[in-house]
Amino acid sequence: MSTPLLVFDDVVCGYGDTMMLRGLAGAVGTGRVLAVLGRNGVGKTTLMRALSGFLPLQRGRVMLAGRDLARVPPQQRLAAGMAYAPQEGVVFGDLSVRENLWLHLRSRDGQRYGACLEAFPRLAERMQQSAGLLSGGERKLLSFTRTLGLRAPLSILDEPTEGVQPENIERMARLVRARKAEGASFVIVEQNLEFLLSVADDVLAIDHGECSLAGPASELTRETLEAHLVV
Repeated sequence: MSTPLLVFDDVVCGYGDTMMLRGLAGAVGTGRVLAVLGRNGVGKTTLMRALSGFLPLQRGRVMLAGRDLARVPPQQRLAAGMAYAPQEGVVFGDLSVRENLWLHLRSRDGQRYGACLEAFPRLAERMQQSAGLLSGGERKLLSFTRTLGLRAPLSILDEPTEGVQPENIERMARLVRARKAEGASFVIVEQNLEFLLSVADDVLAIDHGECSLAGPASELTRETLEAHLVV
């Protein structure tokens, strides 16, 4: 792996007295994608929330570009170089598509979203529409577009293709690969193996809050990965 951009080590966290993650560790190199997979309820989203700062660590550390993020609140992690697209609550439904894209930005440089809006023309056509009226898949595309448009060194995507049409999933993969080529890194939780295998460099599988498999994606067979997605 190239020099790690993100390192997390001995991560322990959860909800109340229930610890969902038990000493999880991993790293993401510059210009690489770490795919996180596992069955439902094993701690994948918990890890995403811990990395993004929305869930405090009981133990462990998260380092981004050598900086300890323990005292950096979620709303300041974008400035530190991290963008986050959660699995749920991905858009502001009462706002228009345009407002969802620009509300959090001071500069309205149209090139920021150019590649994504070209890839997803239906989204471009609905700029004035309330985001709450979009389909579930369209809301995912809006969240994906907003996150990639931030052009953060590291983007954390939790189930980005959920409900998205196959042709748009292929376009999402192309956009992720293009950002990788520019040096951007990603942590992606995903159940769609076709999408994951088309973008992933490294894999971390979780079971019962612990690492059950880790290694380069090129060295792991599809059958091996599928085994970590079934009960």
